[in-house]
Amino acid sequence: MKYHIKDLKLAPQGRLRIEWAERFMPVLRLIRKRFAKEKPLNGVRMACCLHVTTETANLAITLKAGGAKVYLCASNPLSTQDDVAASLVKDHGIPVFSIRGESNKIYYEHINACLDADPLLTMDDGADLVTQLHTKRRRQAENVLGGSEETTTGVIRLKSMEKKGVLLFPVLAVNDSKTKHFFDNRYGTGQSTLDGVMRATNVLLCGATVVIAGYGWCGRGVASRAKGLGANVIVTEVDALKAIEATMDGFQVMPMIDAAPLGDVFITLTGDIDVLTERHFRRMKDGAIVANSGHFNVEIDIAALKKMSRKSRTVRNNVEEYVLADGRRIFLLGEGRLINLAAAEGHPASVMDMSFANQALGAEFLLEKAQTLERKVYSIPESIDDSIAKLKLQAMGIKIDRLTPAQKKYLASWEMGT
Repeated sequence: MKYHIKDLKLAPQGRLRIEWAERFMPVLRLIRKRFAKEKPLNGVRMACCLHVTTETANLAITLKAGGAKVYLCASNPLSTQDDVAASLVKDHGIPVFSIRGESNKIYYEHINACLDADPLLTMDDGADLVTQLHTKRRRQAENVLGGSEETTTGVIRLKSMEKKGVLLFPVLAVNDSKTKHFFDNRYGTGQSTLDGVMRATNVLLCGATVVIAGYGWCGRGVASRAKGLGANVIVTEVDALKAIEATMDGFQVMPMIDAAPLGDVFITLTGDIDVLTERHFRRMKDGAIVANSGHFNVEIDIAALKKMSRKSRTVRNNVEEYVLADGRRIFLLGEGRLINLAAAEGHPASVMDMSFANQALGAEFLLEKAQTLERKVYSIPESIDDSIAKLKLQAMGIKIDRLTPAQKKYLASWEMGT
């Protein structure tokens, strides 16, 4: 079997960690049990460009149980857990092309290694694999039945492709599923981002001023958790409605240029470029900590920070100290990449349980409906979203009420008033 990982000897450690994550992924376990019996993906080649973590491992194992031939590469050079990659290869026979800290060149070589399998379905986190298909391997893209996209940044890119008429196959926006972004983005990112910051720095957030750039679902989650830890939270936004929401949620809202001299910790979560630039760095206090939890490492202008610094050094794992001309120090975490995966373990498995349930059922849906779907970005059907929510409640031992016939009739009528 062709694969490219760090060290196959790491497999025993990875196996234990994959098993641990599985304990907290009951919905995916139920799907795996059905997949193993029904084989809905039998013989289907799948190229998956995802964060190679314990949770992703359980998704890959589930897809294989459904009959799929899974090929996995990393969607971020710093998100790979090498022991997990080793276990997938050795214990499950899944070809993995992923090494933590890989260069940009190797990163794309790994994506192309997965595409060399001539996949019928794709699974992406950030749309790098799909973009490669549309730019370097267009002929091959014509044979793809469909794909799915995990994250906000990737969905934005794909919708742009659809709008410009260049999308070559239908794609499911898994991120738009309620059982994904309401929970994964808000609670998963909220906890794991601060986990990454604290593991990297051991900083006390209580009493610190934390500046959150972006108040989407990810920003909401991080702001809420930072507030819960006792931080003073400032939110920066470009969207008027989100700025109002942040204000009514009890946060200070101001432009980044005004927040720059106030913040102790800065976390970007916008999905856009140039959120923190030279003009912001020049106003930051000595010892400011800068981190990113958006998908790509473009939100912080690292090149500008390097250029304006007279020296730099690594002071802790995942912490780079930049000394400015006047002696002030700015600490960049995780090379400006996803801090929750660069310095921590990403989202808790119980949250990814729902996200990856969407991916697994989305793959089944794509295979069933691919011939009838246009070259557009689609949302996961509400019926699938609802079934995942019900399975999650069942696994948590939570029961809810049901509408009575009279209540259903009332909600569907217009004649009945006060």
